[in-house]
Amino acid sequence: MNPLTKFVYELQEISLLVWRSLVSVFTKPRYVGEWLRQMDLIGVGSLPIVLLTGFFTGGVLVLQTYPTLEYYSIQSESGRSVATSLIRELGPVLSALMVSGRIGSAIAAELGSMVVSQQIDAMRAFGTDPYRKLVAPRLTALILMLPLLTVAADVFGLIGGAIVANGIYNQDISVFVNSARNGIQVEDIIGGVIKPLFFGLVIGSVACNKGLSTTGGTVGVGKSTTDSVVIASIWVIIFDFFLSKALQYFLDIGRI
Repeated sequence: MNPLTKFVYELQEISLLVWRSLVSVFTKPRYVGEWLRQMDLIGVGSLPIVLLTGFFTGGVLVLQTYPTLEYYSIQSESGRSVATSLIRELGPVLSALMVSGRIGSAIAAELGSMVVSQQIDAMRAFGTDPYRKLVAPRLTALILMLPLLTVAADVFGLIGGAIVANGIYNQDISVFVNSARNGIQVEDIIGGVIKPLFFGLVIGSVACNKGLSTTGGTVGVGKSTTDSVVIASIWVIIFDFFLSKALQYFLDIGRI
């Protein structure tokens, strides 16, 4: 199978998986307990690594940009630079990449193990829809939790930037906070929340598809896990560009 045919085939499989999973959300039976469990695993479980990433990203942004801003005598705008960078781009993208590495790999490995151990076939034999039971809770949990994780990363990034600005460059905290507050626009917040919704959909659909299409025993599980992380991360970065362009267009229309 040539690469183009393989890409179209996988895109079709992922589209069908997403459609069947989202349709099952609105029909019974609903596995509410599984939804809550996945939201806890994805949201609460990923919180430490996302907060750590956000905190040190904000800190290193100030560390790298403050001397340049000081050279032009606009060091009071350091908070604005951190807030704009985090909320528009770095917060959503880095949070998605962290979640892709932690949760995307876990989903692919778990579903892949169930496939090679024939648990998926057993579920079908007992009349249980794997898409409804396994895929839909993971997909919806990622879509709901990733925006909240992104907001938490943004907040901790601003805290990290303020601590570095005050501790290393002796900038007053109030100056940093006022600069950050003046730099945050409503459009930035909207874009910073919309992007993770799509990133969660990408990560969940790729991970579930790779897990359910696992072949080759335990070796195949490892390959599916690796492919899930790599492909989801690449698509997150590609989607970020097109989402940024689309948001610029629609938000500019909203200003008119």
